[in-house]
Amino acid sequence: MKPLALLLMAASGFAGLGYQIVWTQQFGLVLGHEAAAVLAVVAAFFGGLSLGSLLLGRRIEASAKPLRWYAGCEALIGFWGGVLMLAMPVASGAALQLIGPDATPLWHWGVAFGAGFLLLLPATAAMGATLPAMARLSAADVAPLYAANTLGAVVGVLATAFWLIPAWGLTASAGLCVAFNLACALLAGMALQGRPTPTLGPWRSDRPLWMLAATGLLGIAYEVLAVRVLSQVAEDTVYTFALLLAVYLAGSALGAAAFARWPGLRSTPRLLQALALSCLLGMAALWGAEAIKQALQPETFAMALATEALLAVAVFALPTLLMGALFCQLSADASRAGIPFSRALGVNTLGAMLAAPLFGVALAPALGPKLALLLVAAGYLLLLPAWRSAGWWLPAAATTALALFAPPLAFIALPDGGRVLSYRDGAMAAVSVVEDATGVARLHINNRQQEGSSATQHVDGRQALLPLLLHPAPQRALFLGLGSGVTAGVAARLPGVQVEAVELLPEVIAASALFRTGDGPAPHLLAADARRYVRTATQRYDVIVSDNFHPARSGSGALYTVEHFHAVRERLAPAGLFCQWLPLHQLDIATLRSIAASFQQTFPDGVALLASNSLDTPTLGLVGRAGGTRFQPRAWPELAARFGLADDFAVLGSVIADAAALRRFAAGAPLNSDDRPWVAYRAPRITYAPDSAPRDRLLDVLGELQVDASTLLTTPYAGLAMRLTAYAQARRSYLELGRRTTPSADPAVMLARVGPPLLAVLRQSPDFQPAAEPLRRLAQGLAQRDPAAARQLLDALTRIRPDLASL
Repeated sequence: MKPLALLLMAASGFAGLGYQIVWTQQFGLVLGHEAAAVLAVVAAFFGGLSLGSLLLGRRIEASAKPLRWYAGCEALIGFWGGVLMLAMPVASGAALQLIGPDATPLWHWGVAFGAGFLLLLPATAAMGATLPAMARLSAADVAPLYAANTLGAVVGVLATAFWLIPAWGLTASAGLCVAFNLACALLAGMALQGRPTPTLGPWRSDRPLWMLAATGLLGIAYEVLAVRVLSQVAEDTVYTFALLLAVYLAGSALGAAAFARWPGLRSTPRLLQALALSCLLGMAALWGAEAIKQALQPETFAMALATEALLAVAVFALPTLLMGALFCQLSADASRAGIPFSRALGVNTLGAMLAAPLFGVALAPALGPKLALLLVAAGYLLLLPAWRSAGWWLPAAATTALALFAPPLAFIALPDGGRVLSYRDGAMAAVSVVEDATGVARLHINNRQQEGSSATQHVDGRQALLPLLLHPAPQRALFLGLGSGVTAGVAARLPGVQVEAVELLPEVIAASALFRTGDGPAPHLLAADARRYVRTATQRYDVIVSDNFHPARSGSGALYTVEHFHAVRERLAPAGLFCQWLPLHQLDIATLRSIAASFQQTFPDGVALLASNSLDTPTLGLVGRAGGTRFQPRAWPELAARFGLADDFAVLGSVIADAAALRRFAAGAPLNSDDRPWVAYRAPRITYAPDSAPRDRLLDVLGELQVDASTLLTTPYAGLAMRLTAYAQARRSYLELGRRTTPSADPAVMLARVGPPLLAVLRQSPDFQPAAEPLRRLAQGLAQRDPAAARQLLDALTRIRPDLASL
């Protein structure tokens, strides 16, 4: 019977953590950020486990029919998992409405934790009763059962993240977990029998309960804080979280198994001392994590994942092994004190529930991860009964020294001669602004994701103006995502346009002030989640522009789903226009096809734009409009000329694919939906191990896309259409030339390399201004040292474009 009990515990653990991965993804759709979803689901899980163990466990232990309790709990988990498969979309919509478009942080987190707890409670409460019920049924030590349950959870995490969700989607993955729970209930009913209830002595002390509650709080606090720090070193994808969680659980399971086999671990004071020291060693691994990653230099997807797993082992292995052993030891201490196991488990998980809001939301931003983690180590020391032993003073002295002298656990890539302008730890991410030796400032989230730069203001401005110029008369515009704030700021300077910008991270809003230039009007900034805002706001907008979110990180893949695009369309005014910018340098062509196919589910007449002619950071845009995507030439405002958008060719010529060409490009690609988050699981592959250069992807995409300029114009204009077609051909030639040209600081060398080809590009399309500008600059550079060559170049330019004759 014992092997069967272990098998059932493993299967139940598989299902439980499979649910957690699925529900975290689904909560991320509501809360807007994976970190927020992780905290909310972790708190909901442990809160439910605690309530179930405390309210049901004692009744199970006293029952003459514990088999019914166990089978009933497994059946209830499966039943409620099935209910959530059907009800989660409705529940998510209700939570969105309850949070509202622009909730305060207190209300946002209150609803996140409260709604998560109530929604998952029937299942998580039943989960909390299964381990006490199995201990009652099998009459086995708790440690092997706990180890089996946790090892099953490890397999559940890895299988769900790496196989089930990518292959089946969220609902079908939850369905498999439901099947596991129902199978556990059925198999237990057929094969298990109840055992006599163990007789406990009188309740002699509450100390084991306080110890269990405190260690539950400290153990999950260490997990929450370490994951937060590692997100600044690892790639911060769905695979990152799964690997970190799997290693954490595996360490706990091995600790419980080791406790059952090695009597030397059965000492509470020794375990507490060792845990305090292991937390400090884990912090040392965190300080060295970036160096470890750089030393390994992974080159493939598998090697990159292995590197992240190695970092997780370095940080989590020893502390979690000791945590697993300590839980078993404290449970044994509680049993000797006359306290039933259900009460021990209940208070331990109650403490764990408090870790996410206390350490994740409150202490980490207030103190920083370093001091918050040192509080965890100090907490284990304070639980020791004797403070005068050498085993206490050594970790205490180390903790104090680290608090006073160690650098913060903040990873900031600082270039030579650079300086940090701003750094803020938030509840969901760390945001920094770094200036290099040349004065260029860059905004980073978690040190991995660049959200804007003072050197890209020209391109950022184009991303604001192109969508606005394609609308005939925009009055109200919404920007989803703020970044450095340059894009929304340029839009606010366009006469007659009222601009609002939505940004989830308050720290990004604060940092954007460092990038603001000029004295023009500023956009109205809203601290809110983009997905939630477009679903709950009541305003309608003439133009909505969505930032080029990195599709692999922080739940951003959810901003490229069919459901989100549909919600955006609902926020558009009649004839309103939506532009979704895409960072081609951060996604592969297969992911681009999926996003394009998903976009066309809502905007079947959508077209594609190119924001600029950058080869290293190419940014594409998908544009859709209610009533079709036909545009008309007109007089462009003075502001547009400052960003290279002075004429019809610069604006309408930015279109690289008409609707028919975009449909052909996306044909057969998998749709990215809330239930089948294909992008979130596909996009990380190129993040971990790029298989091509951005410039190569750009040219490959342009080779597949075509544009029939006549389909873009509201009224037939054959002459303009022909010139726009020539403009598109010239752009392709220009980019091909850029891909194969090696730059040189010597203008004479560059003239030899690119002069004749650029003149040929201009002959293809005299309207293609980007080819003329480099030639003008070369002529200026040669004017002093070789006036004859400069004059010859200008003469060649004049023959093609007389208006470009003067320097």
